[in-house]
Amino acid sequence: MKHGILSALLVIGFVVPGFSQGKGPLGQARELNDAFAGVYEKVAPAVVVIEVVGGEETVGRQLPQGLDFFFRSPDGNRMQPESEQGSGFIISTDGLILTNNHVVASGETGRITVSMQDGRKFPAKLVGRDQNSDIAVLKIDGKDLPTVELGDSDQAKVGQFAFAIGAPFDLPYTFTVGVVSAKGRTNLTGSKNYEEFIQTDASINPGNSGGPLCDLDGRVIGINTLISGINRGLGFAVPINIAKNISGQLIDKGKVSRAWLGIGIMGLEENPSLKALFPGLESGVIVESIEPGTPAYRSRLQAGDVILRVDGRKVALSRDLQREILSKSIGQSVNLEIWRRGRVVSVDVQTGEQPDRLMRASRSMVPNFPGEEHAVPAPVPRPRPSEMPPGGLAVKELSDHRGVEVTEVIPGSPAELAGLQPGDIISEMAGKPVHSLNDFSVLLNETDPARGAMLLIEREGQKTFAILKP
Repeated sequence: MKHGILSALLVIGFVVPGFSQGKGPLGQARELNDAFAGVYEKVAPAVVVIEVVGGEETVGRQLPQGLDFFFRSPDGNRMQPESEQGSGFIISTDGLILTNNHVVASGETGRITVSMQDGRKFPAKLVGRDQNSDIAVLKIDGKDLPTVELGDSDQAKVGQFAFAIGAPFDLPYTFTVGVVSAKGRTNLTGSKNYEEFIQTDASINPGNSGGPLCDLDGRVIGINTLISGINRGLGFAVPINIAKNISGQLIDKGKVSRAWLGIGIMGLEENPSLKALFPGLESGVIVESIEPGTPAYRSRLQAGDVILRVDGRKVALSRDLQREILSKSIGQSVNLEIWRRGRVVSVDVQTGEQPDRLMRASRSMVPNFPGEEHAVPAPVPRPRPSEMPPGGLAVKELSDHRGVEVTEVIPGSPAELAGLQPGDIISEMAGKPVHSLNDFSVLLNETDPARGAMLLIEREGQKTFAILKP
């Protein structure tokens, strides 16, 4: 990588903004060389090597095949059988350190030691850690310690120089050079939580976890976190702006509070098979389900709504909506622009605090749409008996006329393929209310089998929808 950069300078006389233009290509190369060295000299004193000994690993994250945390070897084993090693960097003169959660997760039961470039070693305590963002904060006792300068990851540009410092393969203070090769990488780990990464081709290897990714001015723009294989030029860093928010909460109160609505979502663009149900819509985020007792449940939001904008900002994909809601304060009123039954309506929702417990996977409540990788596998179709009722389900009328209740689902039927279950209460079909058996029967007979109809359902208090193709 470095050879290619210098070759470009020498062959085509490439000029880096801010460097002298009267010294010729070789002079410019020397200035660039000094600038690179200056980044290391500025940042390295505040970079630390972190070792955790004797703890029980509690990371709790499983990564897709091909991705790995940096302290892992290519075969997936730990680099050191009796300890875990990673990197970090000092952000305050009295010893606050930023790193990755997976580097220090076992530090709650083990012993954490921090080593500095000047040879000093300190015992460290865990201030707080957040599994969802993979951010953790440590504290060592010190005074007038060297610190890094935190940059603005939102201002980082694809193509700009990027520098990584860490301890790959137990080789401390290794400095590598590359570029920011992409921004906004999401859905890398398979987590349902919102995640976002800066991608870089700066050489990063096991042991770099928690180390800084810097710009040409030596400002930290990310925390190195993931790699795709070894020496493939694919490394990923948590943007420093996200880390600032998370670490600030960990330092102030020892935990992270996130705003939420309590809904299961999916982008319309992420499942083209659904577009036929929303004619005229090219993008938006579908409300798949609404959890009971949540802010969304107490609002006028409905399963099957398509969210188009949040406080006037367009959302097209699931991550767009997640990012917008996470940027809100807990208890803040949020205006949602909704597409519902062919028209646009406005719904106000007050955010709540996301609970610590893991929510049920919302997609277990909806049909197995073609091409959806994480949906519940569709059951193997079985021969349909001649006496099968329309759609393959039986329903009964409710005395309060709030819908019809599913009493039976025939195996292998369209109803089973749609994910319907006995006990489901159907309150709406194809955008029209269902109050009686007659309502349901009429709407079912009017349904186009190829297109299907959307059913609004309540199941064990949760509001969701299904697509029935009778």
